[in-house]
Amino acid sequence: MAMAALRREGRRFAGSLTAPQPMSAIRSAIVSEEQVPLGVRSISTQIVRNRMKSVRNIQKITKAMKMVAASKLRAIQTRAENSRGLWQPFTALLGDTPGVEVKKNVIVTISSDKGLCGGINSTSVKISRAIHKLTSGPEKEVKYVILGEKAKAQLMRDSKKDIELCITELQKNPLNYTQVAVLADDILKNVEFDALRIVFNKFQSVVAFLPTMSTVLSPEVVEREAEAGGTLGALDSYEIEGGETKGEILQNLAEFQFSCVMFNAVLENACSEQGARMSAMDSSSRNAGDMLDRLTIFYNRTRQASITTELIEIISGASALEG
Repeated sequence: MAMAALRREGRRFAGSLTAPQPMSAIRSAIVSEEQVPLGVRSISTQIVRNRMKSVRNIQKITKAMKMVAASKLRAIQTRAENSRGLWQPFTALLGDTPGVEVKKNVIVTISSDKGLCGGINSTSVKISRAIHKLTSGPEKEVKYVILGEKAKAQLMRDSKKDIELCITELQKNPLNYTQVAVLADDILKNVEFDALRIVFNKFQSVVAFLPTMSTVLSPEVVEREAEAGGTLGALDSYEIEGGETKGEILQNLAEFQFSCVMFNAVLENACSEQGARMSAMDSSSRNAGDMLDRLTIFYNRTRQASITTELIEIISGASALEG
């Protein structure tokens, strides 16, 4: 009984000597004694070691994901920059008129199929919802065409009835113009529209992307706007050669314009995705390093407290025997 009392007193004294208070994040990692196997003397030390091992493994994964994203970004960035030359002539010829008033709007929202890439997908969805709100009206129809699993998951919650078409696993294979042209052809065949609003993230740098909307008008609306003058009035100054009519040429131009703009938008969004993933994984790796530092400090303090407690028990026992 005397030895038990001395041990309790020694533990209380050791606790008063070692008074470091761990942070709330570290304390939450320490479970109760009932969750530790029997026979383990230093409970907190073993749990902290396991937690440190888990954090190191997570840090290795985030560093590897950053390297993979950097490799993919280098492969896509050059193609995205080259694809900008496809849609720029169409912008010079047909213009980009987001303020045109039409009855049937289709919002093409481009997102990624995978997460862990920051807020690029949420940004695209927010822009799409804002466009939907602005273009809605009593005599207007607004529909969604979604590319990517992440935008689909978010828009299905509150706009399921407005979703006309969903396309996922777009980046399962390396992106090329033929693949995107087939998707654009499917959209044109299955969706009726007066204006296509393509929402994507334009790549600027590894840490910056610009939410962008490109507008592609139907041939009928282009012809109507050209006759009304304005930015498209210059189309009447061109001479048509061959047997095609003006309507047929505008039809071909609208289809080709949509496929080119889609190709550039998909590549730009893929670049933004990889850049955002690089930034997110770099931040995660740094946070894991900071957590490891805090866990190491807490581990050393806990180990020191355990050693101090054992020394006090030995000294107290020896003093009791001598007394």
